[in-house]
Amino acid sequence: MKNILFIGVILLLILPGCMHKSAPRLIWSDEFNYTGTPDTTKWNYDLGGHGWGNNELQYYTKDSQNVRVENGSLVIEARKDSFENKAYTSSRIISKHKGDWLYGRIEVRAKLPKGKGTWPAIWMLSTDWKYGDWPASGEIDIMEHVGYDPGVIHGTIHTEAYNHVKQTQKEGKITVAGAQDDFHIYAIEWRKDKMDFFVDDKLYHSVDRDPKDDYKGWPFDQKFHLLMNIAVGGNWGGKEGVDESIWPQQMIVDYVRVYE
Repeated sequence: MKNILFIGVILLLILPGCMHKSAPRLIWSDEFNYTGTPDTTKWNYDLGGHGWGNNELQYYTKDSQNVRVENGSLVIEARKDSFENKAYTSSRIISKHKGDWLYGRIEVRAKLPKGKGTWPAIWMLSTDWKYGDWPASGEIDIMEHVGYDPGVIHGTIHTEAYNHVKQTQKEGKITVAGAQDDFHIYAIEWRKDKMDFFVDDKLYHSVDRDPKDDYKGWPFDQKFHLLMNIAVGGNWGGKEGVDESIWPQQMIVDYVRVYE
């Protein structure tokens, strides 16, 4: 009887601690419960139309026609409207120096654009570029989708050793039938030596650090920030052409949440 009571006391002491540890702590978020310009305390922009290393066709702006918050969501809108010698405009919103993290769970609930030529992405880059220019400092693609391949979601890491230029990128894929019509949650769980990729909490891809890898294979020991954008055309997004009849197209983001 004494042993049973002793075990019961121990369980009462241990279980609350275990339960506390299993509950993730929200450390950064934007619920987009406002109207107008995205929160300037959380978001910056990448601007310009130089192709972004992929021969993309859009010019990124921060104009309200391309990026805004309305009806409780962030809207990123790609449009066919010539600007600065580019046939399309869009937006690329970034959290750099306003949301930078080392490890954790990053999740975004979003609905994707549709049609050939659309190339939406929810992804991460190194904030301080400690190991050098791309791809040395790393890239984490939480979600990429190309419109000519509807519903196929890509989750990928790029490093100096593993990247798409060398065709050595570490990539996983999952088909999400309603990705362009419904909201889905795209997430990663990033640990010291592992990266897990999820859609709607379903794990579909994992990358473990090879013990032999230095920063060339695993530069993910530095802070990264979030980027969200719609590219138009480009080496991958425009591989099967661009349908000029589909514009404008939107990626609608319900929320962004980051957990410790």
